[in-house]
Amino acid sequence: MKMPGNMQNMMAQAQKMQQKMQEEIALIRVEGSSGGGMVTVKMDGHKNITGVKIDAEVAGDVEMLQDLVLAACNEATKKVDDETKQKMSGMLGGMGLPPGLF
Repeated sequence: MKMPGNMQNMMAQAQKMQQKMQEEIALIRVEGSSGGGMVTVKMDGHKNITGVKIDAEVAGDVEMLQDLVLAACNEATKKVDDETKQKMSGMLGGMGLPPGLF
């Protein structure tokens, strides 16, 4: 099916923006921490955990350690989501789409 020239241009532009967005997301790096920094989790833009730091003080208390790791992971995930959303709104803002669409 042949699309009108303007539609083809828009589709090509959208494809380029999607690729650029994926590249931007790949560059995101965040840290989430809990217990006043006793547990720190590093995460990339694809929500892969890239590092974990655990203070020796909490290593003996398994239940507390589990809670702190979970909280740090959740914080890092929220930071990735917030940063991704911010990048997307900045890129999509130039397209004239209604606010809140993405």
